[in-house]
Amino acid sequence: MNEPVHPPPNRPASATRLRLRHPRGETRIWVGEGALAPSLDALAGWIGERALFVLTTPRVWGLHGERLQTLFDRAAVTEVLEVEEGEAAKDLEVAGQLWDRMLAAGGKRDSRLLTFGGGSVGDLGGFVAGCFLRGIEYAQLPTTLLAQVDASLGGKTAVDRPGAKNCVGLFHHPEAVVCDTRLLATLPREELRAGLAEVVKMAALLDPDLLSRVERDLAVLLAGDAAALAPVVAASARAKIEVVEEDPEEADRRRVLNFGHTMGHALEAAAGFSALRHGEAVAYGMLFALRLARARDLAAELAPRLVRLLGRFDLPPLPPSLGREELIALIGRDKKARESGVAWVLPAKLGEAVIVNDISRNDVERQIAPFLAAPFLIE
Repeated sequence: MNEPVHPPPNRPASATRLRLRHPRGETRIWVGEGALAPSLDALAGWIGERALFVLTTPRVWGLHGERLQTLFDRAAVTEVLEVEEGEAAKDLEVAGQLWDRMLAAGGKRDSRLLTFGGGSVGDLGGFVAGCFLRGIEYAQLPTTLLAQVDASLGGKTAVDRPGAKNCVGLFHHPEAVVCDTRLLATLPREELRAGLAEVVKMAALLDPDLLSRVERDLAVLLAGDAAALAPVVAASARAKIEVVEEDPEEADRRRVLNFGHTMGHALEAAAGFSALRHGEAVAYGMLFALRLARARDLAAELAPRLVRLLGRFDLPPLPPSLGREELIALIGRDKKARESGVAWVLPAKLGEAVIVNDISRNDVERQIAPFLAAPFLIE
């Protein structure tokens, strides 16, 4: 991680309060520049003299761990559980080691778990909390832009298996999510870019005004400016909340949030979960979905607009080792696939998507080679 591009300004902490209602209750959400401070009293009350398990990474803990001291003062005992960065932590063996440590530390049904890191830490922590003693409450304090705008909201938790991302998991909603944009100042530009790709995904299909904001403010957003990022995170959260409340377990409308993810997950897996960040893979996945959309005469005006915007992201090149047959096989194993086949989320126009179930394997194969050769060239 880099030093902050701009030191956090001496402005008062602020937070927008949101809530996500789901079948088992609701998630309280704080979003803003310095949102951690206004949330501390509520989080301390939630901990309430119980055992607190904090799942984090050494890097995040070293940068920001002292910010949580107020919470530790309220816990009966605090156990810090560190895992490595990225997808490597989302493993059943790692989950088993965490459960063992929680049991050894005296974890109970009413103990608390706090995830303090990026999307992988949140995914793993939610899975661990959802399974431990048949489910304990947890909260998320995401420290990456991607986790703040997407991964921490909605209750999806999962670990990976070889060649298949997020294929073992459950829905387990956090009790609280705190998205403090001042924590993003230590992120490298690449991580901010990856998070903004998820913003573009939601904005293109759910919030045209947000898409215009990203186009206008891209440079300052990529610089990690906490004040500029705060309304972007809040707007993304609102868009996702609306969809999740309508379809909490992805039976129908929530599937639009998978725009770019079918090919994106395949690219991640084919690259060994190392050459591309999740958001970068999603950006390429959106470009591939736009190819399929244009083949059906969809997104005539939106496609060139998204291509221009994503072209400004300066994405890393696709790994040269990627092959058509491997990608086809990985798409077939996508966690969203059903017995009837793979459903593709295609943008129809700005603010509107269609979910298509009749794209044949041949149609996909026909597009892969030109996509790999020139991903930004869409007719």
